[in-house]
Amino acid sequence: MAEESWTWSTTQVIPSESGAGKRILDEILQQLGSQDWGTRDIFGVHLAMEEALVNAIKHGNRCDASKSIQVVCRISPRRMFVEIRDEGQGFNPECVPDCTNPENLEIPSGRGVLLMRSFMSKVEYSGKGNCVVMIKERGEEDAA
Repeated sequence: MAEESWTWSTTQVIPSESGAGKRILDEILQQLGSQDWGTRDIFGVHLAMEEALVNAIKHGNRCDASKSIQVVCRISPRRMFVEIRDEGQGFNPECVPDCTNPENLEIPSGRGVLLMRSFMSKVEYSGKGNCVVMIKERGEEDAA
């Protein structure tokens, strides 16, 4: 990634509880709004981050209150970077069943990964699979 002029950043370690995930998500969405990001981009970031945080809490740390999640976020006028790392064993995202295949429509898994990939510009997982990095490029209609 080229050198970016970040206007806001945070690094937080949160407990494995949904309330903590909601607080940091609300803070990040407020920052996007204060930098005049458009509602479409904010909606996409909201959905993708909510899925990533739920996955880290529920699947990564298995709701274990003794484990935590690290969230790193940086925002610029044109780009948003977020890294969410849990203390779980990780997973291989390529092994998640394609939830759009007819035989998988009744399976309640894989939708979060699909949503993150649909709404963010870039989604990558660490080799271990317990860290997701997502980048959102600001939409042209919302660019400053």
